[in-house]
Amino acid sequence: MREPAWMLVTHYQGDPRKAEVGVAVGGQVRRAPAELAGRTLLDVLGEWDALAPVLHGLDPDRLDPVDDAVLLAPLRFPPKVLCAGANYYAHLAEMGVPRPAGPVEPYFFLKPPTTSVIGPGDPIVLPDRHGRKIDWEVELAAVIGRRCVDVPVERALEVVAGWTVVNDVSARDLLDRHDPVAPPFAHDWVAAKGGDTFCPLGPGVVPAWMVDDPQAVALRLSVNGVVRQDSTTADMVTPVAELIAAASRAVTLEPGDVVATGTPAGVGFPRGEFLAPGDEVVAEIDGVGLLRNPVVENTTERT
Repeated sequence: MREPAWMLVTHYQGDPRKAEVGVAVGGQVRRAPAELAGRTLLDVLGEWDALAPVLHGLDPDRLDPVDDAVLLAPLRFPPKVLCAGANYYAHLAEMGVPRPAGPVEPYFFLKPPTTSVIGPGDPIVLPDRHGRKIDWEVELAAVIGRRCVDVPVERALEVVAGWTVVNDVSARDLLDRHDPVAPPFAHDWVAAKGGDTFCPLGPGVVPAWMVDDPQAVALRLSVNGVVRQDSTTADMVTPVAELIAAASRAVTLEPGDVVATGTPAGVGFPRGEFLAPGDEVVAEIDGVGLLRNPVVENTTERT
């Protein structure tokens, strides 16, 4: 996959409480331009219209390198993480869902932003539960840079500040409730999608203008070096602009919100293959970045 020319990242030296925005180029972290220095990426997104011009035409080679920089999730505490469900035709097919005959209204669920989001190199922690079935899902995600409500489809991409990689980790064993109080409550999306560490995100945010067409982007995921997902965003049921417009009809979108756009075919569930301790998951999107996370057992004592 092609690496982006550069991306905005969140890094620290020594003290994670002093994390700030930086620029990553070819695996090296550099200081942010003076206008962005000392801010978090969420701060920058809050002033995106004013600060984005600083980044147009940026020459990262003119920025000072940061020694011993440690990367965190680019957005440590995004206001919201909205995920579109069932949004690739081939993924619908592998899950046994008929192909829609026409346009469909997008479906979204939320991931808890402060407990599910992890960054590059952080471990995906498997729940201490018998019969767990923890799956992977690579997704292109839009990072919002402008507050909006009910944005028209033709203007939806204007509210996108940039793009990042999301792995929508999913507990397949918890989605179906066997004891629902009523049929509408037969699925538990919080339990299935909202687990701690279940939203690897990063490694950075690539400004929107660096991706020519979000409907022509290749994405891939491998587990222990074996490619499991390999597709392009051209297979989406609902295109990105329509997803963002639909999300803004459901909730107010704010700077720093993350809208994940669904996953292609190749998840583990249809084959009964799931994550295990010692695995390494690599999710990558052409021109956006590569997100690598180990998988570990939960060793935390319950309180």
